[in-house]
Amino acid sequence: MNFHLEEFILKTISVFETEHSIEKMWRQPLVAALSAKNPLLPKLKEAVAMDHLFPEDILPGAKSIAVFFIPFETGIIKSNIQGEAASPEWARAYILTNELLSFINEAVEKELNQYGYRVGKVAPTHNFDEKTLISRWSHRHIAWMAGLGTFGINNMLITSKGCCGRLGSLVTDAESSDLGIPEESSGGPSAEKCLYKINGSCGVCQKRCPVKAYGESGNFDRQNCYQLCLKNAELYQQTIGFADVCGKCMVGLPCSSKAP
Repeated sequence: MNFHLEEFILKTISVFETEHSIEKMWRQPLVAALSAKNPLLPKLKEAVAMDHLFPEDILPGAKSIAVFFIPFETGIIKSNIQGEAASPEWARAYILTNELLSFINEAVEKELNQYGYRVGKVAPTHNFDEKTLISRWSHRHIAWMAGLGTFGINNMLITSKGCCGRLGSLVTDAESSDLGIPEESSGGPSAEKCLYKINGSCGVCQKRCPVKAYGESGNFDRQNCYQLCLKNAELYQQTIGFADVCGKCMVGLPCSSKAP
């Protein structure tokens, strides 16, 4: 089998950009994988939610999980620094990147099917419990397990290309080696990247929240956060689409577009 997931995703992004006449929205993606039997996976029921899914729940016979991070271009990141409302550029990037992630999953499934492998797809967003606002499949935690980054105190994943972007993942009965991902680069949390966790410096992300969703004790008010996201969704509903997003705690930081 001559298949390289990272190369395939790059080509798929190019096709999507051409079809939608998009320029300068994304930087080169990060791609990783981990075994569907990774010993950290059961801990998601404690760290995220008791009803968090296992790979087998998505695809019986699953052998690996592929995860990818699509980082935003710096212009989109900078556009969202000022004001309380999400910028139009940020809102549009959120919607189009979600569409891109679904497009990638569909393309990967079609390609792997030709090699005799199956794929279980997970929606890039809106796969959370509407009451608790907690996801039953956390792309961020899967990416952390795969070594793509570590969590900042804003709960975002800080990768080598920062935290501003979108994560996607899929489950397959192909091994990570079948995806062209070497064993040494698949699985295993990476070194800490959050400056606050490293030495107590920074902490800018939590201070940037317009609705103070981060308490002094480090608690995170999900409902308060999401209400602001819904205001942005209402703001852009007629012009851009349902952009229930904010991102103010991700921009204007040392880790916005790179690891600090």
